[in-house]
Amino acid sequence: MNLLIVYYSMYGHIRRMADAVKVGAAGVSGTDVRICRVPETLSEEVLVKMGALETQKEQAHVPVCKIEDLLSADAIIFGTPTRFGNMCGQMRQFLDATGGLWAKGALVGKVGSVFTSSATQHGGQESTILSFHTTLLHQGMVIVGLPYAFAGQMRIDEITGGSPYGASTIAGGDGKRMPSENELDAARFQGKHVAEIATKLFR
Repeated sequence: MNLLIVYYSMYGHIRRMADAVKVGAAGVSGTDVRICRVPETLSEEVLVKMGALETQKEQAHVPVCKIEDLLSADAIIFGTPTRFGNMCGQMRQFLDATGGLWAKGALVGKVGSVFTSSATQHGGQESTILSFHTTLLHQGMVIVGLPYAFAGQMRIDEITGGSPYGASTIAGGDGKRMPSENELDAARFQGKHVAEIATKLFR
C-alpha cells in the first residue's frame, strides 16, 4: 500500500508533524511511505523578510511534489499551516492544479486525511481541516480523521492541538513553540490509522 504525505511548512512546525505522521504510517506492515513538499510560491526576498529562509533551506532535501505523484498513492495525508482559517496559499495553488486529475476521476476512492498548525489555540485549526475536506470530497476521496480512540485529544492538563478532524499543533504568536509530545503522538496515531484503513481498502 502506497501512502504519500504532502505538506507545506514555513517555519518547521508542519514538517515535524509530517515526520511523526510518517513514523506512524510506516509502522503498518506492507506500507510504503513517501513524503514530499508542495512548491514554494514566495520569492527568496519575501522569505528573508518573513524570517523563513533558513527553514526552507533545511527542507531542500525533501522532494518537491508533482501532481502526478498523487496518482501512485493509495492514501494521501496533507499537512498545511492555517492561514485565516484556511489552508496556506502554497497548498491551495498545488491543489488547484489537480483539475486534470479531477476530470479523469484519478483520485476517486483514494484515502485522504489532513493535519494542520496555527499560531493560537483557537486559530482556525478545525476550519482549515474541514475546508480542506471540501477539495478532497470533490476529488472523490475517502476522508479519514483522528478518532477519539486517540485519547490524547481529550486531555485538559495541558494546552494541545488535535480534534476529530485531524492532528494539529499550536506554534505560538512568535512561532517558537514546537509540537508537543502529545501533538506528535496524535500525528503518529493519524498516520497509523490512515495506513490501516487504506490497507484494508486496497487488499
